[in-house]
Amino acid sequence: MLAGLCPASLNFLNDSGFPVLRTILSKPLLADLGLLVLRVFTGTLLIHHGYEKLANIDNFADAFVRPLHLPFPIVLSYIAAFSEIGGSWLLITGLLTRFGALAILGTITVAIYHAVITAGFNIYLLELLGLYFAAAAAVLAVGPGCFSIDELIVRRFSSAEPSESSESDAFAGSVN
Repeated sequence: MLAGLCPASLNFLNDSGFPVLRTILSKPLLADLGLLVLRVFTGTLLIHHGYEKLANIDNFADAFVRPLHLPFPIVLSYIAAFSEIGGSWLLITGLLTRFGALAILGTITVAIYHAVITAGFNIYLLELLGLYFAAAAAVLAVGPGCFSIDELIVRRFSSAEPSESSESDAFAGSVN
Protein backbone atom coordinates (compact mmCIF):
# COMPACT_ATOMS: atom_id res chain seq x y z
CA MET A 1 0.00 0.00 0.00
CA LEU A 2 2.65 2.56 0.98
CA ALA A 3 5.44 1.04 -1.10
CA GLY A 4 4.37 2.93 -4.24
CA LEU A 5 4.45 6.43 -2.75
CA CYS A 6 8.12 7.36 -2.78
CA PRO A 7 10.54 4.46 -2.86
CA ALA A 8 13.46 6.38 -1.37
CA SER A 9 11.40 7.51 1.60
CA LEU A 10 9.45 4.34 2.26
CA ASN A 11 12.01 1.60 1.88
CA PHE A 12 11.86 1.20 5.67
CA LEU A 13 9.18 -1.42 5.06
CA ASN A 14 12.00 -3.89 4.30
CA ASP A 15 14.22 -2.90 7.26
CA SER A 16 14.66 -5.36 10.06
CA GLY A 17 14.94 -4.51 13.71
CA PHE A 18 13.19 -1.27 14.62
CA PRO A 19 11.71 0.01 11.35
CA VAL A 20 9.60 2.76 12.90
CA LEU A 21 12.46 4.12 14.98
CA ARG A 22 14.83 3.92 12.00
CA THR A 23 12.29 5.78 9.87
CA ILE A 24 11.77 8.53 12.40
CA LEU A 25 15.47 9.06 12.93
CA SER A 26 16.98 8.67 9.48
CA LYS A 27 14.60 8.36 6.55
CA PRO A 28 13.60 11.33 4.41
CA LEU A 29 9.87 10.67 4.79
CA LEU A 30 9.62 13.37 7.44
CA ALA A 31 11.65 15.71 5.23
CA ASP A 32 9.10 15.16 2.47
CA LEU A 33 6.26 15.83 4.90
CA GLY A 34 8.08 18.99 6.02
CA LEU A 35 8.36 20.14 2.40
CA LEU A 36 4.65 19.47 1.92
CA VAL A 37 3.78 21.57 4.97
CA LEU A 38 6.17 24.35 3.87
CA ARG A 39 4.75 24.43 0.34
CA VAL A 40 1.09 24.35 1.34
CA PHE A 41 1.36 26.89 4.15
CA THR A 42 3.54 29.30 2.16
CA GLY A 43 1.22 29.15 -0.83
CA THR A 44 -1.92 29.45 1.24
CA LEU A 45 -0.67 32.39 3.27
CA LEU A 46 0.81 34.22 0.26
CA ILE A 47 -1.99 33.82 -2.26
CA HIS A 48 -4.24 36.45 -0.72
CA HIS A 49 -1.56 39.11 -1.31
CA GLY A 50 -1.89 38.53 -5.05
CA TYR A 51 -5.69 38.69 -4.91
CA GLU A 52 -5.50 41.94 -2.90
CA LYS A 53 -3.26 43.44 -5.60
CA LEU A 54 -5.79 42.51 -8.28
CA ALA A 55 -8.64 44.00 -6.26
CA ASN A 56 -7.12 47.48 -6.59
CA ILE A 57 -4.28 47.35 -9.05
CA ASP A 58 -4.01 51.15 -9.42
CA ASN A 59 -3.57 51.60 -5.68
CA PHE A 60 -0.85 48.94 -5.61
CA ALA A 61 0.94 50.54 -8.56
CA ASP A 62 0.83 53.97 -6.88
CA ALA A 63 2.01 52.71 -3.50
CA PHE A 64 4.65 50.15 -4.47
CA VAL A 65 5.74 50.31 -8.12
CA ARG A 66 5.81 54.02 -8.94
CA PRO A 67 8.05 54.91 -5.93
CA LEU A 68 10.69 52.61 -7.45
CA HIS A 69 10.47 54.59 -10.73
CA LEU A 70 9.99 51.41 -12.74
CA PRO A 71 8.47 51.67 -16.22
CA PHE A 72 4.94 50.43 -16.94
CA PRO A 73 3.75 50.33 -13.30
CA ILE A 74 0.32 48.86 -14.09
CA VAL A 75 1.81 46.05 -16.18
CA LEU A 76 4.41 45.27 -13.52
CA SER A 77 1.67 45.31 -10.88
CA TYR A 78 -0.28 42.68 -12.81
CA ILE A 79 2.90 40.62 -13.19
CA ALA A 80 3.49 40.81 -9.43
CA ALA A 81 -0.12 39.83 -8.66
CA PHE A 82 -0.22 36.93 -11.09
CA SER A 83 3.19 35.64 -10.01
CA GLU A 84 1.98 35.55 -6.42
CA ILE A 85 -1.31 33.88 -7.33
CA GLY A 86 0.10 31.48 -9.89
CA GLY A 87 3.23 30.74 -7.89
CA SER A 88 1.15 30.07 -4.80
CA TRP A 89 -1.11 27.63 -6.65
CA LEU A 90 1.93 25.86 -8.07
CA LEU A 91 3.41 25.54 -4.58
CA ILE A 92 0.16 24.30 -3.07
CA THR A 93 -0.44 21.66 -5.73
CA GLY A 94 3.18 20.67 -6.18
CA LEU A 95 2.92 21.06 -9.97
CA LEU A 96 5.88 22.81 -11.62
CA THR A 97 6.86 23.67 -8.07
CA ARG A 98 10.27 25.14 -8.78
CA PHE A 99 8.79 27.54 -11.36
CA GLY A 100 6.23 28.67 -8.80
CA ALA A 101 8.95 29.16 -6.20
CA LEU A 102 11.01 31.14 -8.71
CA ALA A 103 8.06 33.42 -9.51
CA ILE A 104 7.47 34.05 -5.81
CA LEU A 105 11.17 34.58 -5.18
CA GLY A 106 11.34 37.24 -7.89
CA THR A 107 8.33 39.14 -6.60
CA ILE A 108 9.45 38.96 -2.97
CA THR A 109 12.94 40.15 -3.94
CA VAL A 110 11.43 43.30 -5.46
CA ALA A 111 9.21 43.70 -2.38
CA ILE A 112 12.26 43.47 -0.09
CA TYR A 113 14.06 46.04 -2.23
CA HIS A 114 11.01 48.34 -2.00
CA ALA A 115 10.83 47.95 1.78
CA VAL A 116 14.51 48.73 2.25
CA ILE A 117 14.42 51.74 -0.11
CA THR A 118 11.29 53.28 1.39
CA ALA A 119 11.63 52.39 5.10
CA GLY A 120 15.21 51.28 5.65
CA PHE A 121 15.95 48.11 7.54
CA ASN A 122 12.66 48.01 9.42
CA ILE A 123 12.38 44.52 10.90
CA TYR A 124 8.59 44.73 11.12
CA LEU A 125 8.37 45.17 7.36
CA LEU A 126 11.13 42.75 6.49
CA GLU A 127 10.32 39.77 8.69
CA LEU A 128 7.31 38.50 6.72
CA LEU A 129 9.05 39.19 3.42
CA GLY A 130 12.12 37.36 4.70
CA LEU A 131 10.05 34.33 5.66
CA TYR A 132 8.39 34.20 2.23
CA PHE A 133 11.81 34.65 0.59
CA ALA A 134 13.36 31.84 2.67
CA ALA A 135 10.46 29.46 2.03
CA ALA A 136 10.53 30.06 -1.73
CA ALA A 137 14.34 29.76 -1.82
CA ALA A 138 14.20 26.48 0.13
CA VAL A 139 11.62 24.95 -2.20
CA LEU A 140 13.56 26.18 -5.22
CA ALA A 141 16.77 24.63 -3.90
CA VAL A 142 15.41 21.33 -2.56
CA GLY A 143 12.42 20.68 -4.82
CA PRO A 144 8.84 19.76 -3.98
CA GLY A 145 9.45 16.44 -2.21
CA CYS A 146 7.65 13.13 -2.63
CA PHE A 147 4.18 14.41 -1.93
CA SER A 148 3.71 16.48 -5.08
CA ILE A 149 2.29 16.22 -8.56
CA ASP A 150 5.82 16.74 -9.89
CA GLU A 151 6.86 13.49 -8.19
CA LEU A 152 3.89 11.64 -9.69
CA ILE A 153 4.84 12.89 -13.16
CA VAL A 154 8.48 11.90 -12.72
CA ARG A 155 7.53 8.43 -11.48
CA ARG A 156 5.03 7.96 -14.30
CA PHE A 157 7.55 8.77 -17.01
CA SER A 158 10.48 7.02 -15.35
CA SER A 159 8.50 3.78 -15.04
CA ALA A 160 7.55 3.96 -18.73
CA GLU A 161 11.21 3.88 -19.81
CA PRO A 162 13.14 0.63 -19.44
CA SER A 163 16.02 0.93 -17.04
CA GLU A 164 19.59 0.54 -18.25
CA SER A 165 20.35 -2.15 -15.66
CA SER A 166 17.48 -4.38 -16.82
CA GLU A 167 18.62 -4.02 -20.45
CA SER A 168 22.21 -4.89 -19.53
CA ASP A 169 21.02 -7.84 -17.42
CA ALA A 170 18.96 -9.11 -20.33
CA PHE A 171 21.94 -8.75 -22.65
CA ALA A 172 24.26 -10.50 -20.19
CA GLY A 173 21.74 -13.34 -19.80
CA SER A 174 21.48 -13.85 -23.57
CA VAL A 175 25.28 -13.95 -24.01
CA ASN A 176 25.74 -16.78 -21.46
